[in-house]
Amino acid sequence: MEELMRILMIMTSHDKMGDTGHKTGIWLEEFAAPYYRFLDAGADITLASPQGGQPPLDPNSEAADALTDATERFEKDANAQKVFANTVTLDDLKTDDFDALFYPGGHGPLWDLASDAKSIALIEAFIAQNKPVAAVCHGPAALVNAKDTDGQPLVSGKKVTGFTNEEEKAVGLEKVVPLSIEDEFKKHGGMFERGDAWASFAVVDGKLVTGQNPASSEATADAVLRLLSA
Repeated sequence: MEELMRILMIMTSHDKMGDTGHKTGIWLEEFAAPYYRFLDAGADITLASPQGGQPPLDPNSEAADALTDATERFEKDANAQKVFANTVTLDDLKTDDFDALFYPGGHGPLWDLASDAKSIALIEAFIAQNKPVAAVCHGPAALVNAKDTDGQPLVSGKKVTGFTNEEEKAVGLEKVVPLSIEDEFKKHGGMFERGDAWASFAVVDGKLVTGQNPASSEATADAVLRLLSA
């Protein structure tokens, strides 16, 4: 009998886009697409966030042009919505209970997960146990302050990607965001790679998986599944 894959998805609890007065949070597609990839592969999924409960959704991610098959499936899935509304906090999570860690994006993580001590400790524990750690779009903000087992920046010498400066400028938020993932990764010695703006692009380096933008959600999730089945 095959062992059940146990995947922990950590989401932002932050809902304010700087001091613009606009809301942010999770980008729905970047949660829904990986969630269903994992679910359909038979994984047991735990959803968590710094504050627990219902994580904020970026209202723009529910606009017509942002919807996908996965988001439409979520809108009709009462069970998934219930799970989503009841995320656990990061307090009692143990790396031993999971096989992989995944961070969806949306701008929220730039404000909370980039500096969340509990989240960073979990990332470092997963890395220490040689388990896959993945993040897509702005989710990689969660990795910028994490260290490897030698105390070096986690991304140092690793191939990584994330929402690019070009894409941030295209959405007009380069002056609003508290940090640039591309700049932070480069500063910490990461080998930042990128595909075309808005096209699917995911990078795997060992057990570290990063995706560039919303279109990369499924590719990032699929890379995790490949690592788990290897």
